[in-house]
Amino acid sequence: MTHLSPFRRLGLALAGCLALASPLAAAPCGDTSAGFATWKAAFAEEARAAGIGAAGLAALAATQYSHGTIGADRKQTGVRYSFEDFKRIRGVDYIATLGAKRRARDATFYDWLEATYGVPAGIVIAIHGMESGFGQFFGKYPVISSNATVAYDCRRSEFFTAHLLAALEMVDRGWLPANAIGAAHGEIGHTQFLAGNVLKYGADGNGDGRINLYDAPDALASTANYLKGHGWKPGQPYGEGTANFRVLNDWNAATVYQQAIAYAAARIDG
Repeated sequence: MTHLSPFRRLGLALAGCLALASPLAAAPCGDTSAGFATWKAAFAEEARAAGIGAAGLAALAATQYSHGTIGADRKQTGVRYSFEDFKRIRGVDYIATLGAKRRARDATFYDWLEATYGVPAGIVIAIHGMESGFGQFFGKYPVISSNATVAYDCRRSEFFTAHLLAALEMVDRGWLPANAIGAAHGEIGHTQFLAGNVLKYGADGNGDGRINLYDAPDALASTANYLKGHGWKPGQPYGEGTANFRVLNDWNAATVYQQAIAYAAARIDG
């Protein structure tokens, strides 16, 4: 995503990780890069106590303070465009046109997705197009370093500590390469999941027994599962003012983004 305000909500499944870490003194947050190395050493002990293994700890040790992540975080202003301007700037009509072709090309997969999760293919395809241009651009920031940077930063520490632990657990599980690249706040893969949401809603869309958000079927199944988990009502409309439209707020709180997804999805679904 090009913006993240407010952030996607973290599932309660991560509370256990934080509880495991709580007996230790919290690693000291900071507002500049100066204290990052000290924080990282302290946080490694928290991560170890939370059950993070050797691979995850090695990934944490290799992190560097991301000035790009902090710059992006502090420049967030939200979305202030009209829907028509947003639709033009983000190429929503093109996403809808290309998305309809993808729906027809991979009909068997998308029919399975709808039957399994109850979320229309158009919604998931529209999100895929909006988030990564159908997998053309995942971001340019190291995922673990980005998560570590905002977990260290005092403005975002509480929220992103849980996501950092989740990302390290994903490295341990083999779900995330230690050097994976994502968006500025550590968003992962085709539909730009935060790590904690991968642990809670990640789904195997290609049947290989693992979850990899850089693989489109897994990312799309996970996205549908996320929406299902947030109350999507199968077979019900999703236009503005409906219960399903309100579920899109849990994916992205910008109204114009929600409008764009519903608009593109209606065209994709025909």
